[in-house]
Amino acid sequence: MIILSTEPILPIFNQAIADYHQFDDVDHPCHNPYEEKTIEWYLYNKVWIDTVQWHLEDLIRDPNIDPVEALALKRRIDKSNQNRTDLVEMIDYYYQLLFQRVEPKADATLNTESPAWAIDRLSILQLKIYHMKIEAERTDISEEQKAKCEEKLRVLQEQNTDLCTAIDQLMEAYKNGEKVMKVYKQMKMYNDPNLNPVLYGQKQP
Repeated sequence: MIILSTEPILPIFNQAIADYHQFDDVDHPCHNPYEEKTIEWYLYNKVWIDTVQWHLEDLIRDPNIDPVEALALKRRIDKSNQNRTDLVEMIDYYYQLLFQRVEPKADATLNTESPAWAIDRLSILQLKIYHMKIEAERTDISEEQKAKCEEKLRVLQEQNTDLCTAIDQLMEAYKNGEKVMKVYKQMKMYNDPNLNPVLYGQKQP
């Protein structure tokens, strides 16, 4: 499938979020239903990683967490962030190949972020909507808190509509040569033993 709009992306994201919450377990393996290395497969993996990390971030904020366990979770979150970045770059590579034959117009402009990083924001937004909906439907909270959650949910849903429109417009602009497709690989330094002073300072001579 060629994906040039958010219409087919949202069902994949919401499917992965629903699949995760059948188990609600950060250690449950991801059973991706899509063919390996297709754009659908990458998108499903992307939101699965985001969903697991959402819950890891919840766990590490437990005020009574054991410090050793907290450190292990922090390391796991760091690794998850790297996996997330790698997947975003794979999704961008897909779009780079898709638009590589498009001749940019003379007045074509650049965009502040690549398609995949915009899609990354869309993924996180689906998680915010999913969890805010749960909060808005709670029966053990005051009417005041419920109203606040409902208003936040409304804003998130409006943001979702706007972000989908913006991504769709961006895809159309790339397809028509109105935007220049240019992707920069993320230069993550903190995980690189050759670039993080704390890590390379520990190397033995």
